[in-house]
Amino acid sequence: MAILFSPLPIRGITLKNRIAVSPMCMYSSQDGFATDWHLVHLGSRAVGGAGLIIFEATAVVPEGRITPHDLGIWKDEHIDGLQRITRFITEQGAVPGIQLAHAGRKASHHRPWDGGTAIAPDEASGWQTVAPSAIPFSEETPVPHELTLQEIDAFKDAFEAAAVRSLKAGFQVIEIHAAHGYLLHEFYSLLSNQRTDQYGGSFENRIRLLLEVTERVRQVWPEELPLLVRISATDWTEGGWTGDDSVALAKELKKRGVDLIDCSTGANVPQATIPVGPGYQVPFAQQVKQQADILTGAVGVITEAQQAEEILANGQADIVLLARELLRDPYFPMHASLALDDEHPWPLQYERAKPRRR
Repeated sequence: MAILFSPLPIRGITLKNRIAVSPMCMYSSQDGFATDWHLVHLGSRAVGGAGLIIFEATAVVPEGRITPHDLGIWKDEHIDGLQRITRFITEQGAVPGIQLAHAGRKASHHRPWDGGTAIAPDEASGWQTVAPSAIPFSEETPVPHELTLQEIDAFKDAFEAAAVRSLKAGFQVIEIHAAHGYLLHEFYSLLSNQRTDQYGGSFENRIRLLLEVTERVRQVWPEELPLLVRISATDWTEGGWTGDDSVALAKELKKRGVDLIDCSTGANVPQATIPVGPGYQVPFAQQVKQQADILTGAVGVITEAQQAEEILANGQADIVLLARELLRDPYFPMHASLALDDEHPWPLQYERAKPRRR
């Protein structure tokens, strides 16, 4: 059996393989509600054979959305639409996961195909963004409101409430989004956090909010269900977050019941120079895995079956998360099983199309 198609047990859940659908925003919701688009989009990847299907960044409060068209889980009314999709995913033998998120100073934007520009707070569809410090993401974005301690406490409540709703909606995995320059990443990076209270300054203070959010989620998330955290393992910028910082953070997250670190990078400052290329983020997954002794996920320009297999075989990560490649090919796992000469089963409905070995 190819390692890519070997089971991965995490707590009381066993993923049937080590291919995960990385969270990808679809910008296709209204007032946070899941639609038929989400059912078909995510359901297709479950039919295609991925072991873990992580829904896109799902806002824990309305103001936490990147755009007005993001998924949300800030109210009970969102549960039914999400549950419809998790039920279908589970029926296909995949595990449904949700990424709980707050976009911080990068919220209140138009969709990419509508220009992707910031929406000012005084515009009809915009709102005031928030951040650890009143530092805009770029010259083109408004200055965010610097959060008070009372407001920070409210965010912890929002993540906890979202976790409770996630369980009711049928999710079996939660991933806390602490990457890509969004709120929790903004707190732990010196490039975006200039606070002087207990949430700023030292490393311990800057990771405090993420640790507190993690503790609150873990308290209400069943012991037998996995908890993941996505981080940006480096800011790719002098004076910013580093791989060594990520190892230290991962060790603290592990103490608080996190099972796997999803290692992405960057996106906290626009001037970062990122060496994008095949597997360019994999070394960070390897570093965190080996030095923090925790499961990791590798993501970033992973496009070939053999490439994914080698990442796992070399001990660089425990699971691979695919994004754009799964947009191009929802059936990547089925095709990968053929490329790796593995007997990974296809859906019975599609068996007649499976090439026969000579």
